[in-house]
This record gives sequence, C-alpha cells and structure tokens, in this order.
Amino acid sequence: MQARLNALTVTAALGALTLGLSACGGSTTTSNSAGTPAKGGTLKIVDAGDVDHLDTASGYTVTANALERAWTRQLFSYKASNDIVAGSVIVADAATDIPSAANGGISADGKTITVHLRPGVKWNTTPAREVVAADWIRGIKRECNPDKNGAGGNPAYYTATIAGMAGFCTGFGKVKDTAADIAAYQNNNQVSGMVAKDDHTLVFTLTQPAGDFYNILAMPFASAAPAEYDAYLPDGPDQRQHMLSDGPYAITKYDANKEIDFGRNPAWDASTDPLRKAYVNAITVTEGQTSADATEQQVDAGTADLGYDWAPPSTTIATMKASQDARLGIFGGANTNPYLRFNFQSPNDNKAMGNVHIRQAIEYAINKVSIAKIYGGLSINKPIHTVIPPGSVGFRDTNLYPTPNDQGDPVKCKALLAQGMQELGLKTLAPLKYEYRNSSNHPKVMQSVKADLAACGIQIVTTATTPSDYYGKFLPDLNAAKQGKWDLAEPGWNADWPGNNGRAIVAPLFGSDQCGANGVNYGCWSDPQTDTLIKQAEAAPASQADALWAQADARIMDQAAMVPFQQQLTPLT
Repeated sequence: MQARLNALTVTAALGALTLGLSACGGSTTTSNSAGTPAKGGTLKIVDAGDVDHLDTASGYTVTANALERAWTRQLFSYKASNDIVAGSVIVADAATDIPSAANGGISADGKTITVHLRPGVKWNTTPAREVVAADWIRGIKRECNPDKNGAGGNPAYYTATIAGMAGFCTGFGKVKDTAADIAAYQNNNQVSGMVAKDDHTLVFTLTQPAGDFYNILAMPFASAAPAEYDAYLPDGPDQRQHMLSDGPYAITKYDANKEIDFGRNPAWDASTDPLRKAYVNAITVTEGQTSADATEQQVDAGTADLGYDWAPPSTTIATMKASQDARLGIFGGANTNPYLRFNFQSPNDNKAMGNVHIRQAIEYAINKVSIAKIYGGLSINKPIHTVIPPGSVGFRDTNLYPTPNDQGDPVKCKALLAQGMQELGLKTLAPLKYEYRNSSNHPKVMQSVKADLAACGIQIVTTATTPSDYYGKFLPDLNAAKQGKWDLAEPGWNADWPGNNGRAIVAPLFGSDQCGANGVNYGCWSDPQTDTLIKQAEAAPASQADALWAQADARIMDQAAMVPFQQQLTPLT
C-alpha cells in the first residue's frame, strides 16, 4: 500500500477508531482507555484532501482503505483492535469461516479453495438485495479494468494467484475505455479460477498454493461489486454519486475535495457482521485542512474527533507521551517510510544510478537519525537497514552499510563515489535530479538528504509535486524515467498486511513485472536472481518462505537497490 500508504496496520487502527469509539453527546471521543461503548452520535473526521478513489477496485491509500472499512465488506478481514497482534489475524467477514483442509475448504494439493458466504449480507438497493457469489467475482474482475483513472490498485495480487486471471486481464487491457465496453468484456469473459457454484458458494482455483491468499482476498480490492456499477466508468464522477454499500454505513453525500458523509445502512444486519460494531449513527469527513496544527486545534477544541491524513505534530506527540495521555495511541506497522529510490532507467551521467558503487556511496551518506527527528524522534521512528521491516516474514536484523549511530559516514561515501565515477569514466558527477512531495514532512526530508549528499560531494537539484501527482502521474511514468527526469525519489511503503507479507513488500517494490503504469517498482530494478527468489517464496509455505524472502532482501541490499530510512510507528491522537 504506499504512503501511497496501504498499511493494513494503520487501516485497522483507523477502522477501530471509526467503528469502535463510544459516542458521547453529539460526537465521539478518541480515548484509547477502556470504557463501555454507547451507540449514537456523529464521528467528525477532518482531513487535508479527498480520497484517491472511492471505487474499491482502485482505492489504495490509508484514507481510502480506512473509510472502506465503514461501508464495504470483504470475504476475510481483520478485527479492529488497538492490539497489533490481535488485529493481524485473518478472520471470516462475509465468508462463514476460514477454509481449511479440516473443514473441506482446501483441496489436498492446496490449489482449490471453497468459500461459503454468509446469508443475509445485503446491498442497500431498493429493495435491499442479497450480495451473492457473482458479485464477488465481478469485484475481483474489475481490478484489472482498463480505465485510465479507475484502474485497479494492484492487479498482480490476483493475476499471480488465480488461474486464468492473467489471461483475462491481458484481454481486458485491450478494451475500449467506455462503461459499455468495459461491462461487456467483464460480463462475457470468464476467469477459469473463479466459479460461483451457487449464490452462496465461491470456488477459487489457484495457479499454485499460496499461503497468503486469504490476505489477498482481505484487500478492499477484492470487495464485492454490484451489477449497477456496470453503468459507470470505474471510479468516475458518476459512479462516485451512486456508491452502494454492503457494510454498516452508506455514503449519503460526496462533494469532491470538500465533504464525505455517511449514515447508517438500513440494509445492514448486525447479526451477519462479526467485525463491525457501528456504534456511531453517522460519520462526517470534512476536507481542506491546511496543516497538522489546524487539524489538531479542531480536535482539541472538540469541533472534530479525528484527523487522519495529517500526522499529529511532533510537539503534540512529545507532550502527550510525557504526560502519559491516554488519548495517544502508537501503533506498529510493517513499513519502510519514507525510503530512497533509484531510477535505474535514467541515462544521466553515463547511467550513474546503474552503478552499484555510487548507490552504495549514497547508502553510507544518509543520516537516518536526522530523518527520524523530522517525524517525531527515535522513540517512534526506528532506523532500519533492510528492505523488509521488523515484524514481517523474512526480516533479518542485518546492516550491510553501518555508520556511526546511524548518522552517516561521509568518508566511506566519498571513497565509493570515487570508485564508481572511475568505473563510469567521470571526472565530475552532475547534480542528481531529486523528486519529492510538497506536503507534510517531505520538504524537510529532502533538505536533510540534500545536506547528507553534499557532505560527501554529491549535489542534487530538486523538483516538488503534489502527493497525488507524485504517485499517480510521475513515478509510474516509464517515459519520464527513461528520459532521466529523475534520479532519486523519496516515496514510502507500508505492507498491505502483516506477517507473511513478502508478496506485499519485496514483490511489488522489486519484482520486474511491477515496472510500469500500474506497478510500484519505480525506476525499474530488474534482477533475475531477485525475480527467481520472489517466485519461489510466493509458492512456498510460510515456514519456507521466510528464508527465501530473507535471501531476496539480502540480494537487493547487497546491490543497494534502495536506501531504507526508518520504520515508523504511527501515532494517533
């Protein structure tokens, strides 16, 4: 998920706040202390900007995924909990149970999965209509729709696991970008690995056993989709005004970049939903907050309950930690956020970014403590040295590029820089092009990195862009990469689920097949050894995948394909 944060941990934490807060008067409180929830009131959320997408097929940020928890259902999901361990366990949602060999839900070869659906889960249509197996198939098919604005967030999860999905998506990519053509292809072409045996039984056939398949089905991408969506372009303005719900809340108003309102869904039956308590009567999201301080002031004044796309100010975190304020929650997460990315496509300086010694020089240059301080200090931001963060399968506490107290080593940087320049036949290195986001802490991160690189003789020229353009237009643009419009970038990444999540960290960031318009392998690292390890790990059970993901991590770091900065803990106030 990126910052373009697609963090399950953060989403689950926000989901807990959204759906598990006790109501008091006209609004709710954000206390993390124990108490008896009471129904009623309105949860008032304030944020900076609009969600990236409302359509579940394409929504791929913390804000989108957190809101989706309120009005969509998945076959499998996670409990809303402040306990990261409890909130990381896959549980049944719209499915009746977790398929296993013991209950007959998994075939002997591990490739056939039978999912039974809960009766009584309904769309808020008039009259209310049951969500059936065909709706779940439609939802997954839509993940590889060809629309330029509503394309799926990560089709590779499904093309790599479900038999016939890759071929279906290849054909889908050739369809004209109209609602009628998209619906016709989707409805007239089947995926061999997805069969609605009856209205309440889904059968998946996998290309190979996948220990993380239930995590993949727990992604909002795999939400059910009603037939009514066939009338609209995916996530287009018309569809955004006609969203249907099978969760406890329904969208009652959507005003782009201004407001999203939710009311209770009259078709929702609490007896069919083991995960969502739906204590509040309504949720309002007011957009356009200009700073973290402005958001915090509203929360402090009681005019808002929750701000969720501005991080709490560092001073607020420090004050609340010092006073042991129970309203401060600090949540773990499988993230590397932010981190430094190299453009391997760049032709600049005889393809300087393709030289391993120049990349290794930059590894040694970075003062990770300075970056941690920008985000609130070392107590909630831990310097890391691997692709895979702590708490994820394949993590090994290793450091190929140690520096004194993680504060950088200009001497080693200069030595490796000189070696790399000699190999490239360069007497001087032209300023590297650094692309960064113009919001939140990112300008400060850029300044920190700029100073670190200057200390060892590397200059940069910088260009700023908005977060939506950064992830939506610039970094995925292969032409921009090949033209050398950037050499360095500073995105962020949160795994889409905890635990056995190599497919959600290593594979999307460094798999060769993730280079391109819908991928997040920005700059296109392509290494046969890495690709082989990814394929082996994805097919292996978790007990064996651990070592394979660790080997992939070691390979990527040996080649200095990224510079990890830190693992963030997420403070919510």
